[in-house]
Amino acid sequence: MSFAIDANILLYASDTSSPFHERALAFLQACAEGPELLYLPWPVVMAYLRIATHPAIFERPLSPDEAVANTEALLSRPHVRSVGEIDGFWEVYRRATNGMVIRGNLVPDAHLVSLLLQNGITTLYTHDRDFHRFAGIRLRDPLG
Repeated sequence: MSFAIDANILLYASDTSSPFHERALAFLQACAEGPELLYLPWPVVMAYLRIATHPAIFERPLSPDEAVANTEALLSRPHVRSVGEIDGFWEVYRRATNGMVIRGNLVPDAHLVSLLLQNGITTLYTHDRDFHRFAGIRLRDPLG
């Protein structure tokens, strides 16, 4: 089985003030051990770097070096893969969002779902309920 992780799981694992910290960290550590193939989409990595280092969002933001080191620690694992858009992404995005009004905070969710679908990844671990709006993705909440 293979799966992807949403940025909120990475953020909770890094945010020691979060009530989800311990569960997210334990889940992430288990994922890091493998052996299942774990995908870290580039938009998830960038969201993690942006939010984890932002002093207006995190009570105790990570330094850029800490956030990068966390990312590199995951990406260096033999069973972890990064994934991004490939040719034909726009068509997949349009199909994934067909009949939906996509705006505001739903835009990055639609982007992530489309990216996963385009790359054949159908399971996403997230604590974000907005993803339930999209077809074709199995959602798992490791914090619920």
